[in-house]
Amino acid sequence: MPNSACIDPLSTSFTTTSDVITSLHGSNPRLPSAMAAPYPQVVLLGDSLFEQCVEHQEGFSFFAAVQKRCSRRYDVINRGFSGYNTLQVLKILEQVFPKPEAGGPKLKYLIVLLGANDAALPQKVDTQGVPLDEYARNLTRIITHPNITAHNPKILLVTPPPLDEIRTTELDTPTHGQSQRESARSAAYSQAARDVAASVPGTVLIDLQKALMDVAVEKTPGWDGSKGVLGSLDSGERGYLPNLLPDGLHMSGEAYKVFWDLLKEEIDVPEDWSAQFVWPEWRVAEWLKE
Repeated sequence: MPNSACIDPLSTSFTTTSDVITSLHGSNPRLPSAMAAPYPQVVLLGDSLFEQCVEHQEGFSFFAAVQKRCSRRYDVINRGFSGYNTLQVLKILEQVFPKPEAGGPKLKYLIVLLGANDAALPQKVDTQGVPLDEYARNLTRIITHPNITAHNPKILLVTPPPLDEIRTTELDTPTHGQSQRESARSAAYSQAARDVAASVPGTVLIDLQKALMDVAVEKTPGWDGSKGVLGSLDSGERGYLPNLLPDGLHMSGEAYKVFWDLLKEEIDVPEDWSAQFVWPEWRVAEWLKE
């Protein structure tokens, strides 16, 4: 399992038993001092859209919001790798998610956001793009990998966000002569993610692409869609997209807030505030006895 800030499952052998872990959720938990209790994990697996979600933008941090919801119940692990496509993630998947071991942390939720780089146009140098059909196969291989399914986690598959091709063209043309991405191509990869989510039983779709486009359309005065798609070169209009995708690709604080609003209800939290704490709340926690 991915290591947290304090626990490295690749180098640490835990001696906890399932009975001890279960006891942590009881009314009178007891844990021998020589034993460690790994928290169940929520893992964010993706590219720069997850790597950068730790940042504080416009009064909001996506990663902090996830951590707050999971506090004292789950470790939130960020495995966002800037620039990576699905083939690169598959290459390291078994190192990021080693085979489960007895007493090791359990993967409770896996949130996958990949495809923004797979959708890049082929380049002569430093290409990131992966063909559409291969991208879909790779996503399926990731979320059905035995090292992941062994934990029976709740898998949340996120569609890549929309693209503001007008903005990426402005930024890419001086160096590359054109945009390295196209809005229609990016939309096709988002659709592929939807199809994968529908084809793998139990997978929950988080349709970030649709949600962000809905916000952009709603907040663009007078836009009715007759000109095409916001952010496309054909439409020639960006509308509200600059507020959501400042560089055309990466998300603003407002966009991350839209993402969080989609995601938060999928991470189950009991109505009883202290239920499912790994370590009990202070009123029932035992004191050290010398």
